[in-house]
Amino acid sequence: MSNYDADTYPADGLLPEEEDLRDAGPLTRAWAFVRGQSNRVLLFAGVLLFLLVYFWPSIFVTIESGQVGVMYRRFAGGTVTDRLLGEGLRFVPPWDKLFIYNVRLQEVRHSMTALSQEGLEVKFDLSIRYRPELELVGLLHQKVGPDYPEKVVVPEVESALRGIVGAQMLDTIYTTSQDVVQRVVNEVMEQASRNYVHIDEVVVRAIELPQAVRERIEAKMVEKETAESYEFRLQIATAEAERQRIEAGGKAVYNNLIGASLTPSVMQWEALQATKELAKSPNAKTIIIGRTGDGLPIILPPQ
Repeated sequence: MSNYDADTYPADGLLPEEEDLRDAGPLTRAWAFVRGQSNRVLLFAGVLLFLLVYFWPSIFVTIESGQVGVMYRRFAGGTVTDRLLGEGLRFVPPWDKLFIYNVRLQEVRHSMTALSQEGLEVKFDLSIRYRPELELVGLLHQKVGPDYPEKVVVPEVESALRGIVGAQMLDTIYTTSQDVVQRVVNEVMEQASRNYVHIDEVVVRAIELPQAVRERIEAKMVEKETAESYEFRLQIATAEAERQRIEAGGKAVYNNLIGASLTPSVMQWEALQATKELAKSPNAKTIIIGRTGDGLPIILPPQ
């Protein structure tokens, strides 16, 4: 812009450049206005770009496979419990929030101790498999929150396991741990479902007993296995004796039947037949001499 003093300033109050813009068309006047406001426009564009980059991760959110989103609307009633957002790219206004939940089967490992009926301490190493109820994720977020494994899953399993273990003898717990776990699962599933969570399975990875108790139980189990082994061998021996008795009885009956049929005449006839067969053999070198008192020939080897 040119500098003008009071003596040279136009009488109508307009500078020469302004007189030219007054006579120009609307596009020319608009472009001149933008050029005059270029610094402000650049500043506004820079601020807008900065805000877009800064808020991009929170206003454009990707929900991955196996996840659902729960929307919190600051000016529209808070948590939306009746509608979930599915997988894909979602737009979230800067004043709202989106909470993402994993609805796949998940696992948490947990170690705990419990007292048996005798008051002895038992340590359990557990693996708990759970998942949120898909239709109730909105209520789960509103009533419990994203940290529901620490607030619901683990405490429910601990409570059920301590109650069941406290009513069992230590020997029973050690030898029937799977039955104990099944009872825990049945009890926990009902309690957890009231808090919008489904517990699929509780796996006992390890049970740690006091050293003295463990040695006593192991010795007792060895004795039991030894007794069962003796019982098995006794059953085998009894069965073998019965078999031999039956076999001897069969042989005795057979001998009695054969003995009754072997008369002297039959014996003499069979001997004669055997002698005839022996005489027909080309390799026979025996000598038959006379007859014995029972009518049978005497067979001597050659000298």
